[in-house]
Amino acid sequence: MYEAARAHRNALGEQMESLEQSRHSLLRELEDHDGSDVAGPARTGMEQRIVILDQRIAELDKNISTVDAQIARTASIPGAVVEKPDPVRQGPPEEMYVIGPIVALAVLLPMSIAFARRIWRRSVTTVLTMPRELNDRLFQLEQTAESTALEVERIGEGQRFMTKLLTERGSHALGEGARVNETV
Repeated sequence: MYEAARAHRNALGEQMESLEQSRHSLLRELEDHDGSDVAGPARTGMEQRIVILDQRIAELDKNISTVDAQIARTASIPGAVVEKPDPVRQGPPEEMYVIGPIVALAVLLPMSIAFARRIWRRSVTTVLTMPRELNDRLFQLEQTAESTALEVERIGEGQRFMTKLLTERGSHALGEGARVNETV
């Protein structure tokens, strides 16, 4: 009985919302077209529809108050209102969803930090302890590169000197050839 009355109350509430929405849409339409193409009989017809909707809303409001009183009467009868039991939860308790990640973080974070420090320490010691043979070979390679650079520089200086001599000799020879042409 109680559940039927509540279902009836919900249906009446939905009808009330529908009527109020219809009324508001008609009012908006009247306001949007205020003084424009909605005039005369069309405006009067819309106003009459609003009056009819207001009457239906008033009737529904009375019906809702009657159903509310009926719900109150049936709820006062012992055993009419039966509370639904809480659902039985299957699986782990909700606390495990919070505690599990915290425990995992507390265990895994220090382990990952220790592992990272171990890797960093190994890399530093590896760089510091370079074999002596490798040092000797790198030193020889460096000396070879320096001597090659020195020889390339000497070759460049020789070429610059030769180019200078040839250009001076050529300009000198050009000068003598010009004098010979003038005398002839």
